[in-house]
Amino acid sequence: MAVAVTTKTAWKLQEIMAHSSNVSSVVLGKGSGRMLATGGDDCRVNIWSVSKPNCIMSLTGHTTPIESLQVNPNEKLIVAGSRSGSIRVWDLEAAKVLRTLPGHKANICSLHFHPFGSFVASGSLDTNIKLWDVRRKGCIFTFKGHTEAVRCLRFSPDGKWVASAADDHTVKLWDLTAGKLMFEFTGHTGPVNVVEFHPNEYLLASGSSDRTVRFWDLEKFQVVSCIEEEATPVRCVLFNPDGCCLYSGFQDSLRVYGWEPERCFDVVLVNWGKVADLSISNNQLIGVSFAQSTVSSFVVDLSRVPKSDSIPHGLIRDDQPLVPPTPTGSSLRRIYDRPSTSCSKPQSRVKHNSESERHSPSSEDDRDEKESKAEIQNQEDYKEIFQPKNAICRTPPRNEPFPAPPEDEPGTAKEALKPSQTVDVQTSLPKQELPDPVQRPLIASSASLTRTEPSVIPAARNEPIGLKASDFLPAVKNQSQTELVDEEAMSQIRKGHETMCVVLTSRHKNLDAVRAVWSTSDIKNSLDSAVAINDLSVVVDLLNIVNQKASLWKLDLCTIVLPQIEKLLQSKYESYVQTGCTSLKLILQRFLPLITDILAAPPSVGVDISREERLHKCKLCYKQLKNISNVVKNKSGLSGRHGSAFRELLLLMAVLD
Repeated sequence: MAVAVTTKTAWKLQEIMAHSSNVSSVVLGKGSGRMLATGGDDCRVNIWSVSKPNCIMSLTGHTTPIESLQVNPNEKLIVAGSRSGSIRVWDLEAAKVLRTLPGHKANICSLHFHPFGSFVASGSLDTNIKLWDVRRKGCIFTFKGHTEAVRCLRFSPDGKWVASAADDHTVKLWDLTAGKLMFEFTGHTGPVNVVEFHPNEYLLASGSSDRTVRFWDLEKFQVVSCIEEEATPVRCVLFNPDGCCLYSGFQDSLRVYGWEPERCFDVVLVNWGKVADLSISNNQLIGVSFAQSTVSSFVVDLSRVPKSDSIPHGLIRDDQPLVPPTPTGSSLRRIYDRPSTSCSKPQSRVKHNSESERHSPSSEDDRDEKESKAEIQNQEDYKEIFQPKNAICRTPPRNEPFPAPPEDEPGTAKEALKPSQTVDVQTSLPKQELPDPVQRPLIASSASLTRTEPSVIPAARNEPIGLKASDFLPAVKNQSQTELVDEEAMSQIRKGHETMCVVLTSRHKNLDAVRAVWSTSDIKNSLDSAVAINDLSVVVDLLNIVNQKASLWKLDLCTIVLPQIEKLLQSKYESYVQTGCTSLKLILQRFLPLITDILAAPPSVGVDISREERLHKCKLCYKQLKNISNVVKNKSGLSGRHGSAFRELLLLMAVLD
């Protein structure tokens, strides 16, 4: 009979010399929990794989120390803010700088990626919050309201809000669509260091230097509970993926909290010093901290940590009976209305967009590329992590948890409190980790792939999805018959072939006609002829070409294309919708500010024919955009890639309301 081996609840994984000078910022990739990025006073951003000693890639380009880092959800992009207020975005697959975003006047203190869009929020010592479109490399909104440095930013899971924490002791909630402040939460008596949205419910957690953790109801805009019995400032917080509890990182400890009622389920002693970031993977919590030029990573086995329905220690009200916690995920609080997407869908969309950006870089991009470099220092690890394009998750392998070392002293005080938690090394997830009725975010894992049909088809699959060879062959009446006559098989395959040939021939003739107009005239007449043909497929083919070169777009073109875009967005064909979204995004980015400025300008003195023509075109475009905005609003509730694209468009069209 095998003897159960008691393993450690928390242990140090590794310590690395991350930079040649002091480390100033550290962040973990939340998608895998295996990617680590560090920024230093040497103005470099270094990329690491957790538990591996060698640097994978070193990103240069900043001229002042790195103050803040953030990795996007699919771990393909990384953004870094410097002491000078400059922001740079790197594409880790292409190993080059993607955008430089100037605008802040002081240190970049906080950054965060939008959950399903190419948007980044930045908070600065200049007290401003800016929302950036990475592809347009422009600032969409500037939120003003804080009076001191903005220390933390978080987008809500549905992408509609952004929460900010600042040194002015406040937490503010901003509405992205309206571009204004929704509510200001007051109550902290010290600088607020971190904020975090609940993964499912309308709940926000904030941690402060006043040594308290507060929970805020985002429906009633009031405090739910406050946990005050702590000895050190709150450095970072993270909700469990199913939302059952909150993990809070303090000096040398991890605390597990519930909020209704407020309680501490467990205190885990971890000698990580001033922990900087937390991530969860394979039922293990990964924490990283830094001191001088070294970065240390630690692991906490969450299967050994009580999360709910257990006797809490530490925070117990002596004058009140112990009330069982209210189950999370119930009808107590509203649930976020958001798409349920797999890990690869946003990757493919972002990849498509970033590729289109690379085809026509601006002169500033060229200059940034020359000034910024990505030095790949470990080619083997780089190819393993960033190069595969067809894998379900492109991030470092996460099938196996980190092995836990055996307990040094079995008779510690902590284990004496929990004698029933002796865990065998071979034990799988405990019962409390089994799926429950709570709405949980989709997490790609080897276990889930074996139980359900994968939403992303592996490249190594031998059979096509959605196609059966038997559908193209004559039905076999006699089950014993194994051979088919060649003539019967060919006749079945050719069904509909002639009809398809006629359709494609007609389309080819139409494209030839449009091409002839293009060669003898300009793009406007070409689009006029394509619209006159009354074949959306021809319009789509032409727009796919025009979208590749933004300089071809003029205001005249918008008046012709916008009615067609309205039709494309309502098409049943995925490719038509995608082309319509791309064209509309390009128009909004290039012409919407011009249209609104011209319409808002006072009337000119005298007669200016060219101005009157431009004003007429702007009015026409504005009316068409208003019509399209109704379609976009209706479609923004869709799930998947298209829902994300429509929500991005809704953000860009917010000025129309």
